[in-house]
Amino acid sequence: MQIETDWYLALSAILFTIGVLGVLFRRNVIIVLMSVELMLNAVNISLVALSQSFGDASGQILVFFVMSVAAAEAAVGLAIVIALFRNKESVNVNDFNLFKY
Repeated sequence: MQIETDWYLALSAILFTIGVLGVLFRRNVIIVLMSVELMLNAVNISLVALSQSFGDASGQILVFFVMSVAAAEAAVGLAIVIALFRNKESVNVNDFNLFKY
């Protein structure tokens, strides 16, 4: 049984929507980073599905670049969260006003 591309794109759209809602409505920095990772994985699913349906490997190659950017974002983001937690002792987004004068 072959699963159609529409199902993969629907799953990708649902995951991306959940990620956007997580970024917009949650106030925990770690959950915001997880939501960004969820959005990047949703894009990866759609890239692989469309690449498979068109018979072109360029989308699957692009997924490796997106995964490397996601890994770097997770490492740098977590380091920033740890540094901010040591200074403010909180991971709430509303507590960080470092850019205000």
